[in-house]
Amino acid sequence: MNTNSFNRRRDASPHESNQMIFGIRAVIEAIKSGKEIESLYIQRGLTGGIILELRSLIKENEMAFQLVPVEKLNRLTAKNHQGAVAFVSPITYEKIENVIPAIYERGEVPLILMLDGVTDVRNFGAIARTAECAGVHALIVPGKGSAQITPDAIKTSAGALYRIPVCRHDSLFKTAKFLQESGLQLVACTEKTNDYLYQPDYTVPTAVIMGSEESGISNDLIRISDHLAKIPMFGEIESLNVSVSAGVLLYEAVRQKMTSK
Repeated sequence: MNTNSFNRRRDASPHESNQMIFGIRAVIEAIKSGKEIESLYIQRGLTGGIILELRSLIKENEMAFQLVPVEKLNRLTAKNHQGAVAFVSPITYEKIENVIPAIYERGEVPLILMLDGVTDVRNFGAIARTAECAGVHALIVPGKGSAQITPDAIKTSAGALYRIPVCRHDSLFKTAKFLQESGLQLVACTEKTNDYLYQPDYTVPTAVIMGSEESGISNDLIRISDHLAKIPMFGEIESLNVSVSAGVLLYEAVRQKMTSK
């Protein structure tokens, strides 16, 4: 394996926007050519051989998509979309199964950040910026129910989304189990505990899990986590913004790593 391809600091991409692709055949060819599809919209009720070919390709590649009314597609583009519109991601997604071995081969201690249900693009960008500064090796996001990587997200991240690997996986539960099997502890940041974020040892291989402000971390992920950790709160407001919470927890990991040297 060429570990240089998964170096935490990557060259910045020149692309600043998501490329739109419209037309069923054009979308099919984009998928076949290996384009990273950020989002895919298909008109409800379409039938025929070519749409079946597209649906088969989507299933084969385990891609997320949305069935939408034609009005939605018409708002996206006034051109002849034929019932299919896709947006190509400005970044290339990676697989955590490839990233983790590369981190170990470089002799580094993995620090991974998993985002469960963070849908606001600006929060996502801000988290990516903090994660890159804190030395996080990779971000993990779900295939569905996550903020899209848009120009706004990239701008808010100050370009960090070009420099830190982003891994998109359909099942965060299975991905979390893989991380545990790879020697990483799971630390879930949640209010559903009496333990504070200072108690886990972040100098060992660690994956930090952050949830959405609305629903938090899914119960399945909380159930398998090795540690639950909350941020102490002394004011009347019940919670911090998720990007701020991520920064607080990640920099506790930074503090521990610096004082352990």
